[in-house]
Amino acid sequence: MVAVASVVAAVGAVAGMVSALDEGGGEDRARPKVTKSPTLEPLPAVPTPSASESPSAKPSPARSSAAPRPEPTPKPSTRRPQKPSTAAPAADSLYRHGDSQVIDWVRANRGDPRRPLIESRIAARPAAVWFADYEPGTITSRVRAVTSAAGNRVPVVVPYAIPDRDCGGASEGGAPDLAAYDAWIEKFAAGLGSGEVIVILEPDAIAQSECLDAEGRTARNASLARAGRTLKAANPGARVYYDAGHSGWNSAAEQAGRLRAAGAASAASSDGVFTNVSNFRRTADEAAYARRVLSALGGPAGLGAVIDTSRNGNGAPADGEWCDPAGRGLGQNPTLRTGDARIDAYLWIKLPGESDGCRGEPGTFSPGYAYDLARG
Repeated sequence: MVAVASVVAAVGAVAGMVSALDEGGGEDRARPKVTKSPTLEPLPAVPTPSASESPSAKPSPARSSAAPRPEPTPKPSTRRPQKPSTAAPAADSLYRHGDSQVIDWVRANRGDPRRPLIESRIAARPAAVWFADYEPGTITSRVRAVTSAAGNRVPVVVPYAIPDRDCGGASEGGAPDLAAYDAWIEKFAAGLGSGEVIVILEPDAIAQSECLDAEGRTARNASLARAGRTLKAANPGARVYYDAGHSGWNSAAEQAGRLRAAGAASAASSDGVFTNVSNFRRTADEAAYARRVLSALGGPAGLGAVIDTSRNGNGAPADGEWCDPAGRGLGQNPTLRTGDARIDAYLWIKLPGESDGCRGEPGTFSPGYAYDLARG
């Protein structure tokens, strides 16, 4: 995620992450250090802390994608193909978890004049639940707390604990090594239950891997392929998506090669790819890019893509700014019915209002930023 990557880690342990605690009270939150991005565009997105004092989960840190190189100004969004993807989940609605930073703020600030707009346009929407802390003793129960509460709705969960995540940036952390990560993913998978669930597997882990040497990338790819197989074997209803970065980062052909090496072309481990996590690229551009990636990737015809539309309503800033840039707006509401060929869902993976580190500490909720996005 050099500069255009998805700033998942940069936002810190709080952004966009839902935290779920078990009886042990462990908190699933990332604690990244605030550092400057070496690139000109957004880095990986950091989710909000995924832990609370109840058996619920809070949003975890989601970074804004940082792009490794400058890119052309995005084209205005246009309506895409009518036909919904046959790979789209069967359920009609996404699960909205009741524990997040924005919901906490709304409850505590009923008299704030910004509250009605933030509540109706952000807090009322379903968003991803991140699990960013390496807490193997409690991860199963935290994941189960979310999936079991979802009922007939579809939860979106984000395992975010790969070693060397964010290449030592603001969302650094994760498991101590790949063997520990493999064991953590097995415990994560044990909490998925048997219902339909969308898994956003390790944002930035594939698109942002330049900090690893060839041997390290090979080992990470093997671990990600095992993770996908483990998740789908634990729950055949789980739909697992792999990191495709975004349209301003790696080329579709390059990213497809990276994805293939990580198992994303195999039906045993993958249902497709995700793009734009915590970034601002327009939906039309991301959909076109995702289809190019899928075409280059090969694999089963049913592979699809999901797009993070949480902050892309006005597209990316022309100057490449990635850290809480002004003038942004909310994108399409989260939905499993996009009407766009091979695009399975629009999701809010990065929770709007959680800072990249400029309007507040990375991953913390900024009501001013949320209000600006809601008005944008």
